[in-house]
This record gives sequence, C-alpha cells and structure tokens, in this order.
Amino acid sequence: MMYKVSEILSYITDVAPLHWQESYDNSGLLLGDGNSMVDKVLLTIDVTERVIDEAVENSIHLIISHHPLIFKGLKNILTDSTMGRIISKAIKNDISIAAMHTNLDNSYFGVNKVLADKIGLKDLRILRPVDALSYSCLDYQVGSGMIGVLEDEMTELDFLSMIKVCLGVGALRHSELLNKKIKTVAICGGAGSFLINDAKRYKADAYITADIKYHEFFDADNELLIIDAGHFETEQYTKQLFADIILKKNPKFAVQLSGVKTNAVHYFVQ
Repeated sequence: MMYKVSEILSYITDVAPLHWQESYDNSGLLLGDGNSMVDKVLLTIDVTERVIDEAVENSIHLIISHHPLIFKGLKNILTDSTMGRIISKAIKNDISIAAMHTNLDNSYFGVNKVLADKIGLKDLRILRPVDALSYSCLDYQVGSGMIGVLEDEMTELDFLSMIKVCLGVGALRHSELLNKKIKTVAICGGAGSFLINDAKRYKADAYITADIKYHEFFDADNELLIIDAGHFETEQYTKQLFADIILKKNPKFAVQLSGVKTNAVHYFVQ
C-alpha cells in the first residue's frame, strides 16, 4: 500500500515536532516532494553515496536519516563532489530524503531515552529541560540530554567496560579516574560537551557523550567521570527508534534499516 511521504514523516514529528529542533539545525524534508507516494522507507544515521545505492537497489524512494544531508549552505551541486553525486543520484531515482535530528534529540522519547534504556538507566529525566511553560500541555519534559540511575552502583573500570561492550565501541576516551562508585549517570547522544556543567550540577557520577575536545576533559574538575563514547556509537540505535515509531503508527508500512555502517571514525588497536 502506498502512503504520502508527508504522512510517513508525520509519524515521527508527532513524537518529535520540527519546532523542537535547535536553531542551527535543518531537520524535516530536505529533498523531494511531500506528496510523493511511497511503499517503504530506508532508515539510516547518515546519508552517504552507498546508502543512496542501497535505496536504488531495493527500489526505495524515501530515506529518513538522523543527521541532515544538507546542513550548511550549498553553492552548487556538481557530480565531481560527494554531496553533488548523492543529491544528483537521489533526484534521478526519485528518492525523497528527510532528516530528524535535534528535534528527536530533544524529545523525551528520542535518542537519549533509547541510549539510557540500552545501558540500564532508571528514573529518567531531561538534563537540560526547555521552558516548561512552553510545553505545559505535556506530561513529560522536552530538552537536551538525560540523567538517570543504575540499578546497582559500579566501579569506574567496570562501568567503562560495560559501556564499551554495550555500545560496541573500539575505544573510550575519558577524564581522570576518581576512584569512586558510579550510580547516577548523565548522557547525551552525539556532541554534548555543552552539558558538562549540567551533569555536574545534578551530581552525576559519570557523563557519557561524544566529540569532547582536549581542554573540555578538564571541566570534569574531579567531580565526575567524562566519557567520550563516540558520536555514531551513542546514536546508533536511532535507526531502530525510527522503525519502532513508524511501525507503532502503521504496522503495515515496510521499513528497512540500512545495512551500511556510516560511522566515519575507525579505530586502530594493536
């Protein structure tokens, strides 16, 4: 059965409205026609040329990604560039492309909730909620990051080992070990250095995020353990989250998780 692209996208924006995205973001339909009819969707973290090829091979005419394909201004679309080839190939094959990025990050039921569930956090709340008055009709918070507690406290080394295995990451970067137990944990999938002070204010024992710069590790200031677990790794479950949201709204619609691992970061461990 065929459905409009706009209808499929509405399943996700019902949970994560586009007006929840950050001012710098570019979520929503980025390429194509919202009135186009599609019978299945390809779900991915990033849109790469291999993902477009995967859509073509499987006769899929809608791709929903977490990271926006078009993020900064484009001055041209030329096929001698990767971006140009992706866009040109998508247009030639009548493929619509949408992104659900920080609007999904800021949803209570979004990226951080899935990450928290994967590592076993309970009693969850938003780490940096937006103005509650703006969403007084909701019975849950909206905002950045999440904080919760482990069922049982762990040593720092056991906690690091658990995170490494749980997220399947090649290596973890972290601040100085403090020889303290880990019980309260703050998280932010993707780049989350802007929430370090929020994690400290809520007395988190550890903060898991990604893209931490060298000097930002000093912000731990002997108060908590900062863990950089990788951008892709902390957002990798978003594909399945998309699928779960869509199928809950429409169990008959065909969803396909991309088999292309789009992580641009690789690890060398000798």
